[in-house]
Amino acid sequence: MRPDSPSPVIPFLIACAGIATFSAMDVLMKGLSINIGAYNAVLWRTGAGALLSGLIYFASRPKWPGQATMRIHAWRSLFVAGMALCFFWALARLPIAEAIAIAFVAPLMALYMAAIFLGEKIGPRSIAASLLGLIGVIVIVAGKLGGDYSDEALLAVGAVFLSAVFYAYNLVLARRQAKMAEPLEIAFFQNAFVTAILAVGAPWFLAVPAASHAPHIAGAAALATASLLLLSWAYARAETQILATTEYTGFLWAMLFGWMFFDEAVTWPTIAGAFLIVAACLIVTRKAPHGDPIEPAAA
Repeated sequence: MRPDSPSPVIPFLIACAGIATFSAMDVLMKGLSINIGAYNAVLWRTGAGALLSGLIYFASRPKWPGQATMRIHAWRSLFVAGMALCFFWALARLPIAEAIAIAFVAPLMALYMAAIFLGEKIGPRSIAASLLGLIGVIVIVAGKLGGDYSDEALLAVGAVFLSAVFYAYNLVLARRQAKMAEPLEIAFFQNAFVTAILAVGAPWFLAVPAASHAPHIAGAAALATASLLLLSWAYARAETQILATTEYTGFLWAMLFGWMFFDEAVTWPTIAGAFLIVAACLIVTRKAPHGDPIEPAAA
C-alpha cells in the first residue's frame, strides 16, 4: 500500500461521490442528446466546462504544465471524446440503466489494462470482486435485454461496448495523469482538449442549441467538472484496481434516476444484480490480508 494512502476507504468513497455526480450528469445529457444530438450535446457541454473550470483554474495563477503533462492531457482527451460520443449516442436510444449496465465491462477491462500499462499487481481479491460485479451485470443485462430490439437499439448496444473499451483505457490514463497534475488542471485541460477535438467536425455537425437548452448544458458542465475533480483526487491516492470497482455503483444511481426522471421500472433481476455489484464494491474496499497484497504500481 502506498504511504500517501494507508487505507483505500477514503479515496474509494470520494470516487463513489464522483460517480454519483457523473450519473446525475447522464440524466441531463440523455435529454440533450435526444433533442440536439450526441455530438452537439458533448461539444457544448465540454465547451461550457472548459469555460467554468478555466475561470477557477486561471484564478489560482497556476504554473503552466510541462510538455509531458500536456501530452497526457491531450492523449486522454482523445479517448474521452470517443467514449463520450459513443456513450451518449447510445444513451439517446437505450434506457439509462441498460446503458450503464452494459458499460460495466469497462472496470473489468481496466484491471487488466492497469497490469499491462501501469505494472500494477492484481491481487486475487480484486479479481474476485471484479468478477462478482461482472456476474451482477450479466444478471441485469439478461433480465433487461431479453426482448426484441430494433436495429438501431442493437447498434446502440455495440456503441456502449465501444465506449467501454475507450473508458477502460481512460481509467488507466486517469491514474497516470492524476500523478502528474492537480485535479483542477486536469478538469480544465480535458474539457478544453475534448472541445478542440470535437470542433474539427463543426463544419458538418455543429448546431446552435435553443436558449431553453442552456440551463441543461450549464448544469451538465458543472456536474461533469465536479465529477472529474472528485475522481482525479481519488485516482491520485489509490490504485486503479481498487477504484475501478466504484464504477459499479453508477448502476444504483442509474436505477434511481431512471425511475425518477424516465419512469423506468425496477425489476427483480435489476435488484439481484445491484446486490452483487454492491457486494463486489464492499469486498474490494476491505483491507487486504497479508496473503492478498495490493502492490503499488512500478515507478
